[in-house]
Amino acid sequence: MESAGKLVLLRHGQTVWSQSGQYTGRTNIPLTPVGREQAAAAGERLRATFPNGFTPSNIYTSDLARAMETAELAGFAEHNVTADLEEWDYGRAEGRTREQLNAAAGYEWNVWRDGPHSLDETLSGTRVEVFEDGSEITVVNGEGEALEDAAARTRTVIEQVLPALLAGENVLLVAHAHILRILTSQWLDLAPDFGRKLHLDTAHYSVLGIYKGDHVIYSWNS
Repeated sequence: MESAGKLVLLRHGQTVWSQSGQYTGRTNIPLTPVGREQAAAAGERLRATFPNGFTPSNIYTSDLARAMETAELAGFAEHNVTADLEEWDYGRAEGRTREQLNAAAGYEWNVWRDGPHSLDETLSGTRVEVFEDGSEITVVNGEGEALEDAAARTRTVIEQVLPALLAGENVLLVAHAHILRILTSQWLDLAPDFGRKLHLDTAHYSVLGIYKGDHVIYSWNS
């Protein structure tokens, strides 16, 4: 087992909403200029840590633009795309801040404890948000996704990449903060809400692996 490969988790670079603290699930928001610089710098750090790199067949990204753009700018243009690495679907929380959601809920709402389904239906619908540069994006506030369902998606990813890891190959996943934290909980065989105890900055990576038969965290938020 000590010869097993490493599972590397890279969060996408900065977006306007990661700056503002707005929940960003399925909205296809692009990277900011800073986010693009962060992605390129993350690629340099990864190549320094993993000089042998990753074979394209062992690189997976979410199918959302901010993740795919991060992978490309980091130097991993050839990769597999999977919807199983999409960010947690926040439903009625999408595009809103914690402060806005606390006010709407009337209590200290927490996505890990309460989940998207707990929010009032009055927050549902479709709206258009205009950014400072004049560009627009459509925000869909649907029903959202239960934490357990998001965790099930990550278990599918783990099952998919485990054979390569056991063969001693390194695997890179490029995705989003919450879904990668949830995936880590499933890697460790813990409840999905363990992800609440983890923090992952934009364009930072973490390394999971197998040590003496146990699934472990080797490093976090590098």
